[in-house]
Amino acid sequence: MKPNDAGAYVPVPKEFINRLKSIPQLFDPELANAYFPNRDENDLVLPESKCFIVYKLREYDPLLDSSSMTPNDWIKIAKDIEENYGNFDGFVILHGTDTLAYTSSVLSFMIEGLQKPIIVTGAQISIYETRSDAMDNILGSLILSGCYKIPEVCVFFANKLFRGNRTTKISVKKFAAFDSPNYDILAKIQTLITLNNNYIRKPDAGPFKVNTNLNTNVGILTFFPTMTPSMLKLFLQPFDGIVIRSYGSGNIPSNQPELIQVLKNAIERGLLIINTTQCLEGAVSGIYETGKILEDIGVISGYDMTPEAAFTKLSVVLAYPHLSQQERIQMMKSNIRGELTSNYTYFSCIKINLNQKH
Repeated sequence: MKPNDAGAYVPVPKEFINRLKSIPQLFDPELANAYFPNRDENDLVLPESKCFIVYKLREYDPLLDSSSMTPNDWIKIAKDIEENYGNFDGFVILHGTDTLAYTSSVLSFMIEGLQKPIIVTGAQISIYETRSDAMDNILGSLILSGCYKIPEVCVFFANKLFRGNRTTKISVKKFAAFDSPNYDILAKIQTLITLNNNYIRKPDAGPFKVNTNLNTNVGILTFFPTMTPSMLKLFLQPFDGIVIRSYGSGNIPSNQPELIQVLKNAIERGLLIINTTQCLEGAVSGIYETGKILEDIGVISGYDMTPEAAFTKLSVVLAYPHLSQQERIQMMKSNIRGELTSNYTYFSCIKINLNQKH
């Protein structure tokens, strides 16, 4: 992105390839000429590192600020990976940061049988700026996708590799813009590259397949103290599925029966409601009455899923053909791509007299 006449950053087409070629860490012309004299202009070669990496750039038309992206753009990316899956050892998706976590999450649910790395990355400062973090993020993504077998959709930012559907944007000002609050990192790039193999998923057993059906009639609702039953009813009406962001460990006002009844009526008409927490860390647990009442009326626990993961998973699951309502509910509760932890244990405190003899 570059500033326009008004000083606002906008995507600029057909210039990025030249910028890549001007950065020695991202393109070695001597190596490229020696091994690929007949390459086309979009074929680039990294300087020699852990392995020999040749990569091809494909630029979309039109280029989009990620805030302008829609599910059609997710489908386009997924189809491009499907069409080129046999031609490459890995894929790097360069993406604006605002909706990056939605894209990394939805791709993980759309793609089955993944055996190769798909890494989504971007930058907080444009690659055309002197202090940009883009070069390190692109280079790290290329090395991890080209030299390592990480069969997951991932996010790479600020020298850390995260599981894509565990990632959320936490900062608009830090270079470490993303985090995975409820799951450990998959890899870290320092003087050495360290893989956290215990946290990397094993390759899926089934064949590679891309599901491009998405139900776009889903939404996210954050609870707030002045919410009324009429507000809630009006919001729920047009949707097939909703992710609610409740307080703390999954709580809403249990002393407002009209509010609970609105949710219950919506569930009885077939609406899937997933309960996630507004907190950055932790999970929905139902340990308080204000949360347990949601379970009792049929709200589905989202456990420790991020809102982005819950939202995109719901979009994919609702679009699966030939599934019963109960099968869709079971899929939302199940850990299908490493997106949730369902076995959280909570401990109560017991007062102990340390002076007592045992």
